[in-house]
Amino acid sequence: MTVSKEVLRKQIAVAAGREKADTVIKNGTIIDVFNGELLQGDVAIADGVFVGIGQYEGHTVIDAEGKYISPAFIDGHVHIESSMVVPSEFARVLLPHGVTTVITDPHEIANVAGVRGIEFMLAESEGLPFDVKVMLPSCVPATSFEHSGAVLEQEDLDPFLSHPRVLGLAEVMDYPAVMNATEGMLDKLTATLAQSKQIDGHAAGLDTQAINVYRTAQIKTDHECVNVQEAKERLQRGMYLMIRQGTAAKDLEALLPVVNERNARRCLFVTDDKHLDELIREGSIDHHVRMVIERGIPAITAIQMASLNAAECFQLQDKGAIAPRYTADFLLLDNLEEVVIHQVYKNGKLVAEQGTVVEGIFPHRSAKVEKMGEALTDSVQIKPLVTEQLAIPVSSGKAHVIGIIPNKIVTEHLVVDVPTEQGIFVPSVEQDLLKMAVIERHHLTGNVGLGILKGLGLQRGAIASTVAHDSHNLIVAGTNDADMLFAVEAIKEMQGGLVVVDKGKVLASLRLPIAGLISNQRAEDVCRGLDELEHALRELGAPTSFQLFLTLSFLALPVIPSLKLTDQGLFDVNQFIHINVEDSGSNRHSLN
Repeated sequence: MTVSKEVLRKQIAVAAGREKADTVIKNGTIIDVFNGELLQGDVAIADGVFVGIGQYEGHTVIDAEGKYISPAFIDGHVHIESSMVVPSEFARVLLPHGVTTVITDPHEIANVAGVRGIEFMLAESEGLPFDVKVMLPSCVPATSFEHSGAVLEQEDLDPFLSHPRVLGLAEVMDYPAVMNATEGMLDKLTATLAQSKQIDGHAAGLDTQAINVYRTAQIKTDHECVNVQEAKERLQRGMYLMIRQGTAAKDLEALLPVVNERNARRCLFVTDDKHLDELIREGSIDHHVRMVIERGIPAITAIQMASLNAAECFQLQDKGAIAPRYTADFLLLDNLEEVVIHQVYKNGKLVAEQGTVVEGIFPHRSAKVEKMGEALTDSVQIKPLVTEQLAIPVSSGKAHVIGIIPNKIVTEHLVVDVPTEQGIFVPSVEQDLLKMAVIERHHLTGNVGLGILKGLGLQRGAIASTVAHDSHNLIVAGTNDADMLFAVEAIKEMQGGLVVVDKGKVLASLRLPIAGLISNQRAEDVCRGLDELEHALRELGAPTSFQLFLTLSFLALPVIPSLKLTDQGLFDVNQFIHINVEDSGSNRHSLN
């Protein structure tokens, strides 16, 4: 943190007790995340930073009687686009939950709009009472086995590396490119390291040799662990373990047994992808903290993981603690064990109280930023689709099937008997075997990938979305071809979003005009739209044990095991090749 002579002179004078602090917190119990203890004392703040713990006087006094003074929380890895709102609305939602800093990877919007998408996210998050730190998308597209809206090479990323809020290179998910030291991947890694910046990992399903390769490449973190063994292997090799609890991927309970007093300092919390309705009702990183305390982790350790650990992982040397020279981002808690947030402060200023954001603290969005968002609309470009192009030949009766695992983004690779008529797959509600398609929507290529899905649980109708990680082509799944085609047309007419249809009628929809990923509405309106979608899904008999739309969105991500679907066809992630739905047939169809 740079500081002028005059500011530093004043802060030293306040720390020494020669001058009054701008603000003093009195009578509270301080959470010491360094020693894992509680302590008493006044906390002095000058120019938005802590300058002392002891006995102080201030121009403003915060009486924290009966309260705990905690460092604010940090989300170590999140895709803001998954909340379906712009960064400023995202900040409004997170501040009441005690999160004042996020490390975001805008690779969702970058896969649709490239450099323009990154520029929009940086501009829209500028000047907020909330820190949005950015990791640059490393793999756009995620692999060469799909079509995204853009391709980002190192020369595209170079101008962003000097941006003050850019911390480094986001989750490197193309492991083969790292292992084979391809020229393009080496360009990205070395350019980042030359700026002394961070590199995040994405090691889904990778073995210990692959982790050796990642660490040798100076890739530092992983958020894709799903069991204790994977978590331990990454910790053993010097990685930071990101413990994820989002909407589709809920890994916290499975990973928590690995955390102990010896390795907790190498663990931090992330949401990765979490829907807006869950963020509002359940919380963000505060939800992680409550969950781990309930499961036996000491409260101070949990708060340390949510603050100091994340800050140190990303070399944010001025964040994560109640101590001199740290930014005064802090919480007043009514209850330590239950993490009841009374007030939230950013840079020493009150920003949220008892679940509500303080009025007037957010800047108005400029006309320039509005125009940047408008330039990212009209992103759904597809050719007309006909029923014949949804036909999946399975003459033998046996097929490769994507098996959903509730609340996981990994899938099962099933080979099962499927119902057919005249050698063509017929969806079966009774067997929970539905049809899905991924339709390229960026360049009018006409690509349509087809597959069979087990575990979605729809009893009738179809659902479709332009949120389909990471290339965000149009994804649709349903019980019959007619409703699938109708859903595709509804999405095309909306120019992006989510839709639930039945018998040729739209039951509910949510428009996402910015890149087909983000709404331009307030969070409350988006949340209401998500509620309507959930109600419509219940009408179709969908299960309530997992979030269908977010689960569907990850079925198109070919870097997460085991079987996925891209616009080029069914993809075996473990072999890293496309395969046919049936050995003797092809699941690749063209609109041409």
